[in-house]
Amino acid sequence: MENNTSLQQQLLEAGVHFGHLKKKWNPKMLPYIFAEKKGIHIIDLNRTVEGLQESAAALKAIARSGKKIMFVATKKQAKEIVAECAQRVNMPFVTERWLGGMLTNFNTVRKSVKKMQSIEKMLNDGSAESLTKKEKLTLTRDKEKMEKVLGGIAQISRVPAALFMVDIGHEHIALSEAKRLNVTTFGMVDTNCDPNKVDFAIPSNDDATKSIAIIVNYLTAAIAEGLQERQADKDDEEHSDTEESPEAKAARFERNADGGEDRGRRGAGRGAAGGPAKRRVPSSGGGGRKPAAGGR
Repeated sequence: MENNTSLQQQLLEAGVHFGHLKKKWNPKMLPYIFAEKKGIHIIDLNRTVEGLQESAAALKAIARSGKKIMFVATKKQAKEIVAECAQRVNMPFVTERWLGGMLTNFNTVRKSVKKMQSIEKMLNDGSAESLTKKEKLTLTRDKEKMEKVLGGIAQISRVPAALFMVDIGHEHIALSEAKRLNVTTFGMVDTNCDPNKVDFAIPSNDDATKSIAIIVNYLTAAIAEGLQERQADKDDEEHSDTEESPEAKAARFERNADGGEDRGRRGAGRGAAGGPAKRRVPSSGGGGRKPAAGGR
C-alpha cells in the first residue's frame, strides 16, 4: 500500500491528474474522473495507478516472452521521452510521422527500411565514391529523410505484439491498424478520449511533459524487468546444460555399458537355454504326434 501511496504522490506532483476542459470531455471517461475544478476535469489517480500497474504487468509478460512492443508518440512534447525510453529497452518506436500502413502494409515498409539500410551501407563501405558529388548528396538526404521516419523500426522483422501510444486520439491511425491486426494496445488516455478503444487504458494527462515522462518511464522499467527475467531464464538453462552434461554423459556411458553387458548375458542365456529347448520341443512334439497319427 505504501508503494501505491508513493506512486500516487509522484503522479500527483507530475500533474498526471489534470484532464481537459469539461466541454471537451468524452462521456465514456466518466468512471475515471474524480471531480471538476474550475471547468477542468480531474482524473482519479486511484484508477490511474490501477491502469498503470495492469499495463506494466502485461508489458512485462510480453517482454519476457521475447516479443516486441512498439512505442508510438508523434506529439512534440512526447517525442524525445519516448524515443529515449524505447532505445533503452531496445524496442521499436515511431516519433516522427506514422506512415499509413506501417502495420497493415508491413512488407512494403520493410522494403523501404532495406532500401535505407542499403544506402547507408553504400555510403559507409565506399561504394558510393564513384558517384558524383550531387548524386552522393541526394543519397545522403534520402537516407536522412528515411532514417527520421523509419529509424525506430529498422530492427524489427515482423509486426510487433503490442503497441503503446501516448495519446490515442492523436495516434488514431496507428490504433485502427493495430486493432485490425489484433495487436494488443496500451495507451495514455486523457479525458477527451474513449478508453474502450484500447485493451489497456491508463487514464492520465497526455499533454504535459512531466506526466508523459513518469508514465513512460514506469512502463519502460517494467519492460526492462521482463527482459532481465528472460535473460536470467536463458542463463539458467545454459548453466544447467553445462553443469549436467558431464554427469549426463557419464550416466549415459554407464547405462550403455550395463546395457551391453545385460544384452550379452541375456544372449548367452538364450543360447544355452535355447539349445536344449529347441531340441526338446521337436522330440516331445514329435513323440506326441506320432502315436496320435498311429492311433488315428
